[in-house]
Amino acid sequence: MSFELDGVGLCHPGGPAALHGITLAARQGEHVALIGPSGAGKTTLLNILGTALGASSGRVRVLGSPLGPAPGAPWPPPRALRARIGTVHQAPPLPPRQRVVTAVLAGRLGQWPAWKALASLLYPADLPGAHAALQRVQLQDKLFARCDQLSGGQLQRVGIARVLYQQPELLLADEPVSALDPTLALATVQLLVQDAAARGATLVASLHAVDLALACFARVVGLRAGRIVFDLPAGAVTPELLQALYAPPDGAAPAPAGAPPQPLPPDGYAACR
Repeated sequence: MSFELDGVGLCHPGGPAALHGITLAARQGEHVALIGPSGAGKTTLLNILGTALGASSGRVRVLGSPLGPAPGAPWPPPRALRARIGTVHQAPPLPPRQRVVTAVLAGRLGQWPAWKALASLLYPADLPGAHAALQRVQLQDKLFARCDQLSGGQLQRVGIARVLYQQPELLLADEPVSALDPTLALATVQLLVQDAAARGATLVASLHAVDLALACFARVVGLRAGRIVFDLPAGAVTPELLQALYAPPDGAAPAPAGAPPQPLPPDGYAACR
């Protein structure tokens, strides 16, 4: 198994519970989309899988390694495990003055010895590799640009290029195309799915674009209020399930007409399959 969560909960100190009794597992090489309204717990779930957060309760096993709060499980996780997990953030944590080439090569800092990581800050250790990763997201001309010279969508694609260069066994993506137009969003999600499939990697992506999730992923997990509402093949996710998943809480204003699911772009998302 790529990961296993059994009865996992997470409570933020002094705040409400973010996850309640999450039981979820994926085989190595599976592609899973997480959907649900804002605040459903999608990002928190990805942070637990990515070892950025420790669960408050339940059992967690990622890439064969048990994580806290299980007795005897290491926390923080060992560097070797974290190097096998790659995360695409909605807002990539890239220093403004950092060069794009340095940001991309940072994908393998966990795999390199310390001397190589430090040397790469002075002279990029793998210019051809960084260029090839950026070419896959159509940013090869930004190789030596500074991050503060890029748009939000370009920064998202730099973050994706970094994970592509890393080649992780478990690839996590948190709203990876939120700043991209529909056509570029489709191409980018296709790229993530194709890259994971070619390497036999597990891909878990949180997406607000419901149609994109249904078209590009074989398995879709719906979350609401920190709980799993359904875990189904994409073809089994009905409009009724989506309406219940995104229904406003009691007393709230109804959702705008037609949402969700979000409308398809003119060329459709069926090309993902």
